[in-house]
Amino acid sequence: MTFSIVARCSKTGMFGVAVSSSSPAVAARCAYAQAGVGAVASQNITDPTLGIRGLELLARGASAAEAIAILKRTTYSEYRQVLAVDATGMSAIHSGPKALGIWAEARAENVACGGNLLANDGIPQAMVNAFLASEGHLGDRLIATMRAALKAGGEAGPVRSAGMKLVRDVSWPVADLRCDWTEECPIEQVAMLWELYKPQLDAYVTRAINPSDAPSYGVPGDE
Repeated sequence: MTFSIVARCSKTGMFGVAVSSSSPAVAARCAYAQAGVGAVASQNITDPTLGIRGLELLARGASAAEAIAILKRTTYSEYRQVLAVDATGMSAIHSGPKALGIWAEARAENVACGGNLLANDGIPQAMVNAFLASEGHLGDRLIATMRAALKAGGEAGPVRSAGMKLVRDVSWPVADLRCDWTEECPIEQVAMLWELYKPQLDAYVTRAINPSDAPSYGVPGDE
């Protein structure tokens, strides 16, 4: 009931995760990323501890493949899908044989995509192709990839939630945008949020680091 991408920008070192599902608030359970370390998606009868543990392993120096190999040893791994990309751009995926419905995975340097309860098994490869063909800000590339997933067929049923998380050179996510439920298209809802948030992203980082250098947006109390 989910499809996702974990990715690294080779130019900036930024990491990102984007995910969509027919379940509510999917990004709250499935998306994990840490600046300078990597990105992990844990999905399909989701165990959020796999995302947390995956980042811990990457932070300790494990490659994406090594981290995934360790996570595969956990209980009930046959039900799970876990995707990872590390600080060198290596990617790896585990899809257990009990993943739901039509499930598939695809990966390349700096990117891994996977899904379950898909409309067809070509969707993750279509996502990888879209990411590799895209340019610009990592957030733009993730949105383009999720749109490509929908165009290729998406889930077997309608998606209702989506999210995108970006990390770069600070210890917190520089963007963590979510649509937790909608009867419309959650990916387009996140895309709309991204267009609003993107021009302000750097300013929010500046506000955290040095408020005296931060610009004003002219809202009440913001002078």
